[in-house]
Amino acid sequence: MKLDVLVFAAHPDDAELSMGGTIARLTKAGKNVGIVDITRGEMGSRGTGETRKKESEIASEILGISCRVNLEHPDGKVRFNEELVKKAVELIRQFRPGIIFAPFSNDRHPDHIGASEIVKNAYFFSGNYKYFTESEKGKQETYRPQKLYYYAQSYEFVPSFIVDISETFTIKMKAVKAYATQFHNPDVDGPVTFISKPGFINFLESRAQVAGFKIGKDYGESFYCEEAIEMDINNLLIE
Repeated sequence: MKLDVLVFAAHPDDAELSMGGTIARLTKAGKNVGIVDITRGEMGSRGTGETRKKESEIASEILGISCRVNLEHPDGKVRFNEELVKKAVELIRQFRPGIIFAPFSNDRHPDHIGASEIVKNAYFFSGNYKYFTESEKGKQETYRPQKLYYYAQSYEFVPSFIVDISETFTIKMKAVKAYATQFHNPDVDGPVTFISKPGFINFLESRAQVAGFKIGKDYGESFYCEEAIEMDINNLLIE
């Protein structure tokens, strides 16, 4: 299956939290979107790897994505290493997405930082003719996506662009809340964590409102690119 967009995340729920509204906009527009979770999220203080798997399946259906892959790397140990880079290259060459997304390189969670570095390396080496990978069909062809964009998690950045998610914010939050063991839910027992407090859900809405305000919309999601982005001249011609 060829994808239009491939999103890499360290844990199940990272993609939903950071760019669920954008993913929903893409799928509603008929784009094929896939998510790669590097771990099962089994180190989370609430829930288990098994519950996260079930929750991610529900969230995937809500977002309407085409596929979801879990590399089942040990949670809490996502650091730069050649094995994970190679797996990411194999997936990029398999799905041949037009663009890919990864966590921003600066974050409070070490796994997010590791995932960012892994994907950046994979983005480069997927287009290197001497970087060998193979699938069940044999040697994979060289391929590099058009762009690599980064999404925000704990820490902010000056955005390269902001996507209007006003029409899909409700879908994003429904996908986030599919992870019932992770976020505030009076019916679920477990220790109080940074993300299980009621204020965290309020933070997600406030962050989206701030991003939306910057572009004159109700809700938005911010992204960063290390390279210059071409602007279509038609987008500059405001009527």
